[in-house]
Amino acid sequence: MNQFTFEARTRTILGAFMILGVVCLLIAGLTDSARFWSNFLHNSVFFLGLGFISMFILAAFTTAYAGWHVQIKRIWESFSLFMIPGLILMLVVILGLWLGWHHLYHWADEASVANDPILQGKSSFLNKGWYTFGTLLIVGLWIWFARRNRQLSRDMEQAGEGDYQAYKKSYTISAIFLPIAGFSSAAMIWQWVMSVDAHWYSTLFAWYATASLFVAAMCLTIMLLIWLRSKGYFSTITANHFHDLGKYVFAISIFWTYLWFSQYMLIWYGNNGEETIYFHLRQQEYPVLFYGNLLLNF
Repeated sequence: MNQFTFEARTRTILGAFMILGVVCLLIAGLTDSARFWSNFLHNSVFFLGLGFISMFILAAFTTAYAGWHVQIKRIWESFSLFMIPGLILMLVVILGLWLGWHHLYHWADEASVANDPILQGKSSFLNKGWYTFGTLLIVGLWIWFARRNRQLSRDMEQAGEGDYQAYKKSYTISAIFLPIAGFSSAAMIWQWVMSVDAHWYSTLFAWYATASLFVAAMCLTIMLLIWLRSKGYFSTITANHFHDLGKYVFAISIFWTYLWFSQYMLIWYGNNGEETIYFHLRQQEYPVLFYGNLLLNF
């Protein structure tokens, strides 16, 4: 029972939720453009990020010669390929950027840049051309690695005994991907997320966002495994596998909390207006979400 098949009931439920999502999307787009685009960007980056971090997890485990994850890796491989629809969603954001459908980034407004020394100083990075080219280049590169890794994984299953060529290629691909992913993901987080407030500075935010994606991917993996096992799939997955996944959730949650506190403490201690505004707005406007974010995740 290796090939997953959608049951009619599952297809119906998912189809109903998809229709509901499209209806809600249309209502938001027609009634509140700012809310629509901010949520569209948030969700596009989040789900594309889950695909990216899944490929990163696979590459890290492969490079470390890990073996425990082999029975789970198909889930992460499928997650990683969601970067393809994720890129399509980001193309909608890019199209809106060029056509003026949204005002998510004030660096995209030429009049604002002309009167803002900070935006002028960042204009070589924060501009429509690089936003478009960088997104296409970097996400396209991530997708190539994910597809190549997926193909090599299939080749390994078909390889004869003693044939390690596909595995060696997978190891090489993974080792090349890791440093590229480390630098490029930070650049994309700066561009897609941090530049919403281009005046804000934080050297920890890229790490903070990546840790959040790692925890989210692990939690999603656990929930999906529980559901798939209830349907008769992954029968060889044991409590030890769930324990290993849980340890990663716990460990990276601690790391995430460390980054949250470090970012907050350093900005609070420095008391620089260009930095503190990030926390000031969240504490004043969304205190329950701001502090609840720390308590729930930790």
